Amino acid sequence: MIQPWWPLAGLAVVQLADAVLCVKPADFIRDCLQDVGFPRRLWPLLPLIKASAAAGLVAGIWFTPLAVLTGAALVCYFLVAITLHVRARDLSRNLFLNATGMLLLSAATFAFTLQAA
Repeated sequence: MIQPWWPLAGLAVVQLADAVLCVKPADFIRDCLQDVGFPRRLWPLLPLIKASAAAGLVAGIWFTPLAVLTGAALVCYFLVAITLHVRARDLSRNLFLNATGMLLLSAATFAFTLQAA
């Protein structure tokens, strides 16, 4: 079991809240997805991806390899998100606060899980 467990649980709560906000995208999420040109046909996948990440983080508290894998996947996810923002020239709050902030949080959690492994 990873100790302390709260970094994984905290990021899982954030991911689960984000999943809920993506089910019927909140206005700010819808605007962000449109601003970066994320294909509308893929929007329904976002809640599944985010809920799966939350589940992987929670299960990773007891199964460290899953925590490492989920942490790495989240880092990759947010690197792609930042790339989409930069490519779309969306250098707004969405890039600097949301995507970059989540990358930093995910990277810190990933580094923590690697150290705990």
